[in-house]
Amino acid sequence: MGGVSRNNAGLSADRIITEALRIIDGQGLRRLTMRRLGDALEVEAMAIYHHFPLGKEQLFDAIVEYITDVSRPRGADTDADADAEENDAEADDAAEDDRPWDERLRTWAHDYRAALLHHSGALPLFIHRRPDTEAALRALELQYAAFAEAGLEGADIVRAASALDAYVTGAVIRQVRGEGLASAQPAAVDGRFGTVARLSTVEAEPEQVFDAGLEALLRSVVRDA
Repeated sequence: MGGVSRNNAGLSADRIITEALRIIDGQGLRRLTMRRLGDALEVEAMAIYHHFPLGKEQLFDAIVEYITDVSRPRGADTDADADAEENDAEADDAAEDDRPWDERLRTWAHDYRAALLHHSGALPLFIHRRPDTEAALRALELQYAAFAEAGLEGADIVRAASALDAYVTGAVIRQVRGEGLASAQPAAVDGRFGTVARLSTVEAEPEQVFDAGLEALLRSVVRDA
């Protein structure tokens, strides 16, 4: 197999995931195949199945969890014991985080947005996968606890957390679409769209747009608490 080695020493789930993301980020999701991933890792493709025996769909699940876990160091290639210690440390840090509720939510929102934007090629993987991983539940615990501290109760907490997650995800999708390729025959901004034409030269920096929307959301969900 040319330069591909049969020596799988050092191959780990994290290393496979990060290499898969390099392919997705650089070439697109459709270009990710087990053979191409094996070549990039310098192992036979079958070596990947030792860590992901169910194949590509299991790898996709792991990629979604990896991106969702915004508290983990990016690019870290750790073994299972180190991962367990890291997760314990993160749990302790979360328990000791005494910042105000809104500051904790702002940090999560910005970190999650950054992770999604960094790996925007993987966004299609999020559509049909339930947010039931440990990483997703840690994020939900953070959100629920913060909104409870803000004075919300019961269903209001659930609705607020849902709105926050939808806002961050939707804002990322909107930004990625806006920075994408123009259509072959874009519609003319003419008299039929007078308001759009009038505002077409207004600058809308994505970071400022995101911050403004986030602040508006946080204010609106707790104003009656």
